[in-house]
Amino acid sequence: MAEPSRPGEHFSYVLGLINFIVIFFVVWLLWYVFMHPNGVMKLYTPMYGFSLVVAFLSSVVMLTKVWDINAAPPPEDSSRLTRGIILTVVAVLLMLITVFVIFRGFLGTFGIAYFSPDSIVASGGTGAEPFNARENASTALIYFFTAFLWWALAWNVGFGRWPWNRDTASVVSWSRMLAVIVLTTVTFAVLFHPHVCYLFYPPQNKAGVEPWWSSFAGTASAYFSLGLILCTVAWIIISDLLWEGYPWKSLDRDGEGSLGRGIAAIVGTLILGAITFVILLKVMSVYWMEPFEGGQYTDAPYFRYLHTGEIGGFVVLAAFILAVYFNNFPNLGSLFVRALLRTLIAIAGGLCIYLFYYSSATTFLLGKVPGIAQPDDTPLVWTLLYLTVIMIQADFFQYWPLPRKTARTNEIPKAKMRVAGASGL
Repeated sequence: MAEPSRPGEHFSYVLGLINFIVIFFVVWLLWYVFMHPNGVMKLYTPMYGFSLVVAFLSSVVMLTKVWDINAAPPPEDSSRLTRGIILTVVAVLLMLITVFVIFRGFLGTFGIAYFSPDSIVASGGTGAEPFNARENASTALIYFFTAFLWWALAWNVGFGRWPWNRDTASVVSWSRMLAVIVLTTVTFAVLFHPHVCYLFYPPQNKAGVEPWWSSFAGTASAYFSLGLILCTVAWIIISDLLWEGYPWKSLDRDGEGSLGRGIAAIVGTLILGAITFVILLKVMSVYWMEPFEGGQYTDAPYFRYLHTGEIGGFVVLAAFILAVYFNNFPNLGSLFVRALLRTLIAIAGGLCIYLFYYSSATTFLLGKVPGIAQPDDTPLVWTLLYLTVIMIQADFFQYWPLPRKTARTNEIPKAKMRVAGASGL
């Protein structure tokens, strides 16, 4: 991303606020059409809708962070509306092809049965009926795309174009994609695959080991891994979006990403994510008391782990709103001061979004199940849908209908998860 605005540069916070409100209602409309239980398509079951949203977000991230479509900005006189529509259609098609052709049609049919509801039903056995099969297949997809988002964002923030700094854009894009997919597959196999194999009865213990974290996590659910990864992703985005790429950017070589920067970013954000993960679990134990194996709702260990990721998602959403619609306020002279203030604002904003989501307002607006820890609800679906729409407006439509941001006038960070570098997580 380009550098944020500096004091004295004109930015209309009123227009930013109006845009934010409009986007809120765009997200609500999309939710009503696709997810609302009394809406049109009713995809929020919840896992089926969850899997489609995270797959759509992954498609947007693939285009913007892995293939880096904004590396060469279009001409100033080009139509942002046309460009945005075309790229949005491409992202939708990429999502549909990935979910229904690659995973369900190919991998689920000829390789790994749990990626396809039809293959699960055809295998027979306890619970092999269409609804449960689709939920279990969707759960596997959620886990895979979560691992993808982690590595795609971490690579973009840490390594950047390394080790292909001197190669063409196409070489960088395809090489980075292959590297991210390999790392995603390994991560999925270790952190998520064991749980998916144990979703069935009898457990598929010849295909996957017993979840290795169950001995100390109090649950075999991979929500343990999901929560830890989402807390880590939150710091990846915060460090890139609000801290302007620092401190990792200080390890650049010749203004480009490097091995040292990549390792530092991955290890550093993982440590921050683990600390956040533990702190949130401690806070929940103080408020709800200690969870226990076999507990339900807020007493369930698997819910506590998932909820850390849900809280991280709220903070990420607040960070995007601050950066995109409020000019990454504040823009002071000191990077340390402005990064600290932005982080505090994002955390406070995340708390406000948390309170809003669990209020009676969303029971009406979203048709969600009232209360916290309901099995049929996770705020991650709404949060990720909101993030996807913000990224589409910023990266695909280049802020349309707001004025196009230029490098030395009124630039604000686009929803591109490395703040320094490109022209507009």
